[in-house]
Amino acid sequence: MSDDSNDLICVGALAGSFGVRGEVRLKSFCADPQEIEDYSPLLGEDGQTSYSLAITRAVKNGFAARIVGVDTKEEADALKGVQLFAPRTRLPSLPNDEFYHADLIGLEVVDTGGASLGRVKAVQNYGADDLLEIHSPGLSATVLLPFTKAAVPTVDLTQGRIIADPPEGVF
Repeated sequence: MSDDSNDLICVGALAGSFGVRGEVRLKSFCADPQEIEDYSPLLGEDGQTSYSLAITRAVKNGFAARIVGVDTKEEADALKGVQLFAPRTRLPSLPNDEFYHADLIGLEVVDTGGASLGRVKAVQNYGADDLLEIHSPGLSATVLLPFTKAAVPTVDLTQGRIIADPPEGVF
């Protein structure tokens, strides 16, 4: 997999302006939230637009930051919702039992007998453990599977699949 979309990892997002002097509200998706600044300049979803940023201080639910070329509240507000990406090569290698969400999306999920359960549509987190949102062609709604060792004993990125042992009644 060498297309550019797989080489970019979403590390944060902009949530509008902070104050009236062009600062932005920054949400970090990094394990150590402050490390997002280390990956600057960050890229937009298109992989072309560059955002050089510097954190100015911690604020509720994130940071206040300055972006080069953004000087007014209106310019900062215009960036609300922009996702920020870093090239995979600039990010740290992960231990064997940790994964970037981007690597899990699209993987086939099979049960311990090899029967297909669907594909990972997204990775959600509502405050406790991560949940794999699985889309199965035979179901009208997606299924949320706890991303724990018990429910997901094997993630095989080279084969592009996840082996799941879902709790009774999930599927």
